[in-house]
Amino acid sequence: MKKLDADNKNIKLGRATQIKPRSSNVPRGKKRKADSVIKEKGAVPSEKLVNLQIPPTLKKQLVDDCEFITHLGKLVKLPRNPNVDEILKNYLDYRSKKDGMVADSLKEILKGIQCYFDKALPVMLLYKSERQQYEDAVGDDTSPSSVYGAEHLLRLFVKLPELLFYANIEEETLLELQQKLVDFLKFLQKNQGLFFLSTYHVAEDVETSTNNQDN
Repeated sequence: MKKLDADNKNIKLGRATQIKPRSSNVPRGKKRKADSVIKEKGAVPSEKLVNLQIPPTLKKQLVDDCEFITHLGKLVKLPRNPNVDEILKNYLDYRSKKDGMVADSLKEILKGIQCYFDKALPVMLLYKSERQQYEDAVGDDTSPSSVYGAEHLLRLFVKLPELLFYANIEEETLLELQQKLVDFLKFLQKNQGLFFLSTYHVAEDVETSTNNQDN
């Protein structure tokens, strides 16, 4: 994760990697809908990417997330509870209880996830309709990981294989990292009902809650 942070400036942010609404000519079958959210044109060839298998229920979460925002005009109400910082801490506690201890390497990985989330959110994890909400909710002294929650954290895991590719990590280290990230995804799935919202709010309601006044 330290290597990822150092190579962050080499990643082409905000172009093909930016989340975009699905075009109207994409078939609307459930599998195609999931693929349209998780796979993007112009990305690194899949055979060169670390394989992070997102569980089916979390894939559906991504599809619903896209539908709520791009088709129904809704937003995630902020701040989220639990937020990303709290979810990462919950996972650390979970591993500590299960294993009897927590390796320093796991702490570094979770710290790296937090760091990458904070850096990636404004440039590649937001839909266009969420940008004003971001400007209102995150100030100079506020980190995105203390405001956003599981919905946006899951979007990061869609991007991580490409980010890891650009970091040029050694294969052995990459395999170990992959195992840890897959286990974290299973933790998200296990706690899906606790961590994720089942309904979003219409944009006007969210703007009122964040004291944002439209002209």
